Amino acid sequence: MLPLDFTSSLYLIKPEIVLTITLVLIVLFDLIFQKQKHILPYIVLLGLFITGYFVIEQFGYSNFAFLNPSNKGLMVIDPFGAFFKLIFLVTTAFIVLFSISSEEIISCKDRHGEYYALILGMILGMFLMSSSADLILIYLSIELLSLSSYVLAGFVKNSIRNSEASLKYIIYGGVSSGIMLFGISILYGMTGATNLYEINSMLISLRVLDVTFIMSALMIVAGFGFKISVVPFHFWTPDVYEGAPITITAYLSVASKAAGFAVLIRFLKITFSGATSSSGYWYFINLFDWQSLLIILSVITMTLGNFAALWQDNLKRMLAYSSIAHAGYILLGVAVFSDQGLISVLLYFIIYLFMNLGAFYVVMIIANKTGSENIDDYKGLGSSIPFLGVVLAILLISLTGLPPTAGFIAKLYIFIALIDANMIAVAVIAILNSVVSLYYYIRVLKNLYLVESDREKVIVPVSALNYLVLLALTVPVLFFGIYFTPIVNLAKESIKILGF
Repeated sequence: MLPLDFTSSLYLIKPEIVLTITLVLIVLFDLIFQKQKHILPYIVLLGLFITGYFVIEQFGYSNFAFLNPSNKGLMVIDPFGAFFKLIFLVTTAFIVLFSISSEEIISCKDRHGEYYALILGMILGMFLMSSSADLILIYLSIELLSLSSYVLAGFVKNSIRNSEASLKYIIYGGVSSGIMLFGISILYGMTGATNLYEINSMLISLRVLDVTFIMSALMIVAGFGFKISVVPFHFWTPDVYEGAPITITAYLSVASKAAGFAVLIRFLKITFSGATSSSGYWYFINLFDWQSLLIILSVITMTLGNFAALWQDNLKRMLAYSSIAHAGYILLGVAVFSDQGLISVLLYFIIYLFMNLGAFYVVMIIANKTGSENIDDYKGLGSSIPFLGVVLAILLISLTGLPPTAGFIAKLYIFIALIDANMIAVAVIAILNSVVSLYYYIRVLKNLYLVESDREKVIVPVSALNYLVLLALTVPVLFFGIYFTPIVNLAKESIKILGF
């Protein structure tokens, strides 16, 4: 690893630069060619494609960008960050394709420029989050992501629940942001540093248990908890997911959650980890029992998410609680504090991307025609929408974690990591939670195929683009359920965090 000047640092952040240029192009194109708004999503897709090329390059890097006097950087360029950037890019590309077909977004045709600019603002914030190694940059990147998502959550103005979702999101986000900033200020006051590597060096030399330090760390983690919808920071999720446009709900459920986990893992690993053992387990500085805290949070999160989902009649709200439950499963992979646990987290996100986006896309296509997201309105639809019904069945079975879908592999690797760490009781609780989730997923399929509707049959048109996107989301769920070696290898190559 060689010291870098400013120009070399710019070379390392080429993906972020391309995204910024694309954002500026979208704004300029929207201003100049106001009658050509249908071209905007294709400009975004081109920008994402070029960004993806530079992100793939980063798998071969392991360096700091924008060095401070102690030769530690504001940003870290490593395979771990590159992996999450790929997740953000793929998710964003699908969301742009979703938006082309979304009646909610089409109805706001005069504001498409702002819509795609805000999406690019979100992904830029996520990119910075996944590479941040400094508390100030972490906070600023979270704010960039949050401010864009607040506006997008209330983007459709003709819906009361849309404005309500946006307002609740801003209030909860502002509170969590304030708590996090207070924690950062306390930590800075104690250590005199904001760089995670410098803070780590000081903590290793001090090894003193301090209540004030613990409070500051918990406040910072609370800010991350808001982004990943972990109990008790989940209150915004059901209301915002239900009220926001389906495209944005899907985006928040995957990309925003992934960004939150990326920054949480890097924060814990760099700030509190002393080293990694030969067996792949992380040695933590003996200041606080992070493992017990994360296990308690994850168990409560998955249990509340699954049981609350049982009572939901709105599909978006049900998928919101399902998303909370999945955050609990993923957090268990983090709580293992081992390379095996980290592999299971990365693997889970690859699979979760396809199955969760696919489920939301089917809901969106049906809602475009019926105007409803209520589970009872799905009664008897199975015969009139055979393709959509089969796709939704596959995706919901995968979300449950049943073979031969990829969702089974995702949960299997979480359980393997728990058993390797001798957390048998926690693994049993996670398995029982998966059994609970089976009920509310199967309830949707029961309405589709086993319950007759007293209404007139609804024919839901499916365009060529809809078919292509659904196949692109569903085929990987089936393929990786049988042959998952490539994504496991990608996850193993991506757990390298600079400095460890």
